[in-house]
Amino acid sequence: MAAPRARSCSLAGLLPAQTSLEYALLDAVTQEEEEALVHQYLQKVDGWQQDLLVPEFPDGLQWLNTEKPISVYKDLCGKVVIFDFFTYCCINCIHLLPDLHALERTYSDKDGLLIVGVHSAKFPNEKVLDNIKSAVLRYNITHPVVNDADASLWQELEVSCWPTLVILGPRGNMLFSLIGEGHKDKLFLYISIALKYYKERGQIRDNKIGIKLYKDSLPPSPLLFPGKVTVDHISKRLVIADTGHHRILVVWKNGQIQYSIGGPNPGRKDGMFSESAFNSPQGVAIMNNIIYVADTENHLIRKIDLEAEMVSTVAGIGIQGTDKEGGAKGEQQPISSPWDVVFGTSGLEVQRDDILWIAMAGTHQIWALLLDCGRLPKKNELKKGTCLRFAGSGNEENRNNAYPHKAGFAQPSGLSLASEDPWNCLFVADSESSTVRTVSLKDGAVKHLVGGERDPMNLFAFGDVDGVGINAKLQHPLGVTWDKKRNLLYVADSYNHKIKVVDPKTKNCTILAGTGDASNISSSFTESTFNEPGGLCIGENGQLLYVADTNNHQIKVMDLETKTISVLPVFTSENVVVDGPFLAEEQKTVPKLPKSAPAVSLPPVATSPGQTLQFKLRLDLPSGAKLTEGVASCWFLTAEGHEWLLQGQTPSGEIESISNQPTISLQVPGDCLSPEAVVSISVFLYYCSADSSACMMKGILFSQPLQITSAQHGCSAPVELKYVF
Repeated sequence: MAAPRARSCSLAGLLPAQTSLEYALLDAVTQEEEEALVHQYLQKVDGWQQDLLVPEFPDGLQWLNTEKPISVYKDLCGKVVIFDFFTYCCINCIHLLPDLHALERTYSDKDGLLIVGVHSAKFPNEKVLDNIKSAVLRYNITHPVVNDADASLWQELEVSCWPTLVILGPRGNMLFSLIGEGHKDKLFLYISIALKYYKERGQIRDNKIGIKLYKDSLPPSPLLFPGKVTVDHISKRLVIADTGHHRILVVWKNGQIQYSIGGPNPGRKDGMFSESAFNSPQGVAIMNNIIYVADTENHLIRKIDLEAEMVSTVAGIGIQGTDKEGGAKGEQQPISSPWDVVFGTSGLEVQRDDILWIAMAGTHQIWALLLDCGRLPKKNELKKGTCLRFAGSGNEENRNNAYPHKAGFAQPSGLSLASEDPWNCLFVADSESSTVRTVSLKDGAVKHLVGGERDPMNLFAFGDVDGVGINAKLQHPLGVTWDKKRNLLYVADSYNHKIKVVDPKTKNCTILAGTGDASNISSSFTESTFNEPGGLCIGENGQLLYVADTNNHQIKVMDLETKTISVLPVFTSENVVVDGPFLAEEQKTVPKLPKSAPAVSLPPVATSPGQTLQFKLRLDLPSGAKLTEGVASCWFLTAEGHEWLLQGQTPSGEIESISNQPTISLQVPGDCLSPEAVVSISVFLYYCSADSSACMMKGILFSQPLQITSAQHGCSAPVELKYVF
C-alpha cells in the first residue's frame, strides 16, 4: 500500500512522549512495572490521531542480503522493524552489533521482527557498495542492509549521530529511538512488548522476507579480511591476524603455515591450539615464541605460547568494559575493543620489553599492560599484570595535550614504537580523526604529527593530500610502522587505499604506493593498488614492508629497494594457494591469474588434424632466485570456446625445476570443429629471492592462435614460451 500521510517524519516528534517514558522507567522497581509502562506508552502512541510515519525508501538505492529492494509499505507492513543507522568505521556501531545479533537469535521475521541496516556514510570511501559489502562480511551482518549513500533517510528523520536505532510498528509508524550504544536491556524490553502488543491486536504477519546473504556467494580463501601482520625478527616468521576467519596464523616467510590457532568460527575459549577460539582478532605482537593478541570483539588481550601450544587470557573479562581508568589485574580489568598491541619498556634505562601498549579503540585511549613489575611515566611502581589507561580522557576527540589524561583520541587503531632518541614515542594511527599522533614515552605528552585540523572536535577533517603536518590529509588510517633504519614512519591510509610515508622530523607526508583505486594490482609502487589496508610492519632490516591488504584478503610484500609489490602466497603442505582461493588437488578449474600478470600473444601456428604440437617453457627468474620448496609451480592449458581441442589431453602439470622446464604437448583432434582456435597456457611460478628474504608468486598467460587445415605439415619445431621475470 502507499504510505499514508504522516503528521511528521522527524524523530523529534517522538521526543516528548519517549522522554516521559524513560523518566518513568528510572523509577520502576520490577520488570513487571517496566513492561506495564512500555505497554501504556504504546497505547498512547498507537492512539495518536495520525501515525508518526517513516518515509519510504527512495528508488534506486543499493541493497545487500536481500533478493530485491525492500519497500516499507509493501514488504515491512505487519512487522516490528528496527532501522539501524550505522557507518561501518564507527566503533560504537560495531559495539551495537552483538545486541542486534542477540535480538535476531531471539526473534525471527516469522515472529514479526526484522532489522534493516541503513548505512549512512561518514567517509566518502564508505559510500562505495563494494566496501560496504566487505564490512557486512567482516561483521557477519545477516539482515538486509541498504546503502543510503546520500543520507536521504538520515536527513528526513533528522538523525544526528551514529549509531541510532529507530523502532517501527507494523504500519510503518515510529515507536522509539535509541541513540548510541549500551541500550541492550532497553532494546529487548521495547521489542518484546511491541511484538506482544501488536500480536494481541492481530497486526503482526508471519510472512518471510526474501533474504539472500552476500557471504554465500563467495569462494573459500586462505585469508579473510586480515587486519594486522607483524614480523618475528628472530625466527623469520610472520604472524597474521586472519580476522575474518577468527584465527591467528604463524607462517614462514615463503607463506607456508606453521600454526593455525582458532577459527573458523568466532568464539571465546582458552586452552590448546585445537580448542582455542577468538572473535575478530586484530593487533598481534611476538617475542620469544610468545604472541599477544588484541582479541577485539571478545574485548580481551590473549597470550599464545608457541612452545606449550596453549592460549590464555591476560586482560579483559570477555564483556565490553566502560572503565576509562583501569588499574586492576589484567584478568579482572574490563576493557573495550582493543585494536592493536606493541611491546615497550618501562623506564628509560634498560630495554626490557616489559609493557604491552594497547590501542583501546572502544574507549578512545592508549592503555598499558605490565608484563613485569615496572613504572610508566609519572607513575609509581606498578605490579606485574596491572592493566590501566596511559593516555586519553576517553572523550572522542582530536585533542593534543602535555597532560596525557587530558588528551583525546578518536578510535586509535594502530601503534608503533620508536624507543630511540630523539623520538622516544609511540606513533598512533587515530582513525576517526584521520590523524597520526605521538605519545611521548618520557612524560606522556600527546602531540600532532600529520592530518586532521586544529579544532579538536572536528572529526571530519579528512582527505587525500600530500603535505606537511596539518596540511597533509588522510582518510581513516588504521596502521603505522616505524622504519628504524631510515627514521621514517609508514602509514596504512586505509580509506584512501594507499601506503604513505611520514618523515617525523619535517612532518612531511607523501604517497609511497597505491593509485587510490580500491582494486588488486601488484606491480610497481606507482601502479599497484590496495583495498582498505589495515596494518603493516617492517622486516628484513628495512628491505621489506608487509601489508595486510584487508579487503583483498592478502598479505602484500613491498620491496622498499626495488619499489615493487608482490603477493605472499599463504598455503599449507596439503594445499597450494594461488592468489586467493585454495586450489584443492582434485580441482581441475584454472586458478585466476593476478591482474598484474603479463599476457603474451604468439604468432599463429599452422597445423592439421592429428598433429602434435609442443610448447617448451623457457622462463627466467631474477638472478639467484630459486623456486619455492614445498609449493608446486604449475601450468594449465585452456581453450575458451574451443574446449573440444582439449578432449583427452593432459590439461595441467607441475614445474619442478627452473633449469629443466617441461615441454607441454597438445595433439590436435582428428575431428576439428573449427578451422581456427586459440589455446592458452597459464603459468604460475612461486620463487624466493637469492637470500630467501622475500617469496613471490608470478603468473603469465601465453595465447597461441591455431590455423587448422587438411594439409599435412609434418613435424614442427616446439613453440618456445619465453619470458624474463
